[in-house]
Amino acid sequence: MALSLLLTSCKKFTEIGAPPTQVLSSDVFTNDITGSSAIMGLYTGNVATQMLVPYTMYPGMSADDVQYNTPSSDYDGFETNTVSINNAINANAWYYAYQYLRNINYDIVGLTASTSLTPSVKNQLLGEAKFLRAFVLFELVNFYGDVPLPLSNNDNENAYLPRTAAKDVWTQIIADLKDAQSLLPETYTGSFRARINKWAATSLLARAYLYNYDYPNAEAEATKVIDSKVYTIVAPASAFVNTSNEIIWQITNTTGISTYGANYNSAANSLPTYSLYDTLYKSFETGDLRKTNWTSDTTASGVTYHRVTKYKLRSGTTGNEYSVALRFAELYLIRGEARAQQDKLPLAKADIDVLRTRAGLTGLLATLSKDDMLLAIEQERKVELFGEWGHRWFDLKRTNRAAAVIGGQKKTTWKNTAVLYPVPDAQRLANTNLSQNDGY
Repeated sequence: MALSLLLTSCKKFTEIGAPPTQVLSSDVFTNDITGSSAIMGLYTGNVATQMLVPYTMYPGMSADDVQYNTPSSDYDGFETNTVSINNAINANAWYYAYQYLRNINYDIVGLTASTSLTPSVKNQLLGEAKFLRAFVLFELVNFYGDVPLPLSNNDNENAYLPRTAAKDVWTQIIADLKDAQSLLPETYTGSFRARINKWAATSLLARAYLYNYDYPNAEAEATKVIDSKVYTIVAPASAFVNTSNEIIWQITNTTGISTYGANYNSAANSLPTYSLYDTLYKSFETGDLRKTNWTSDTTASGVTYHRVTKYKLRSGTTGNEYSVALRFAELYLIRGEARAQQDKLPLAKADIDVLRTRAGLTGLLATLSKDDMLLAIEQERKVELFGEWGHRWFDLKRTNRAAAVIGGQKKTTWKNTAVLYPVPDAQRLANTNLSQNDGY
């Protein structure tokens, strides 16, 4: 009581406002400059960059994609599909995703309520924020299945949310992407395709429809991006240079050295942090330019490792590579698979042959059955998207092929419940409303 009286009597001394280098949260979306700065923070902040390695390497290890080359119980859990409820890096993957969602939701609430921004600016910023929310939720639902779905900036409520059914999370992802698609401009703002535009939202929407077995809509959305004529398929050697016309969205940095390049590459005769599984390396067809340009071998302590060299640079301060998050080649894979699922086999073949031609290979056989076409597309996705954002793991799960491809004798510790990672135990202790996935 005494303290409250003191604070009341000294009110004029305690209300000092924000520091000189900051603005009050209530003032962020009162003008275009501070509003834009808030959204730019979502792209460049530490929380965003914390997603690059976890959302690529961990699912890559769970599949037959990339491997971690230093013994570690936490990393080994992903590679052997035995992630524990106390796995520290799994806990971080969950934590940073929800920290990122918190920041995004604050911006969405602030933008929605704002009446002082220029309408075109408000629309773009809101579209970017909704895309980023959908992007994070996409990763979470693929990692964990049912997950909490915070959509407000009420921290007290969000801290104790139960898990939302995966189908409802997908509904929100698609709704956010459709909103983003309608709000965003077709042209890029700024340089290096570092900010989301309409085609980036459309690309992720096409992927979301594919993952939900909505093949007509997956085909339609992929076709919009392909028919836009904004992007082209370029030679493998230059596909990941930061000026490549194949890039739809990339996460920039200050050095021009991608996080992926630093983790995949290594000095001659030294151990790379991550490398390709031998089975994936051997699955390339003879003459595939993707193998020539996107992989290389190194020997460390008498052991040969297959490096991922989509990114050529591993160190320095004046590079020309960022971290590619969406790439045009995927749209042909999405549309090809969606068409094959609808028995449009000649059209599916035409889409996949675009990438095979780029890779220096002949087209698929015109006589392939539907089942054989789908297996051929699975293989094309494997050798096109390896080492990128967990595609291989997600593909095997959504097609119910994980047990057949990586279980059994390939990974003797495999259990079918491993297709979902465990909810971190620390989160369940803090929020008793969280249930656990089967098998943990």
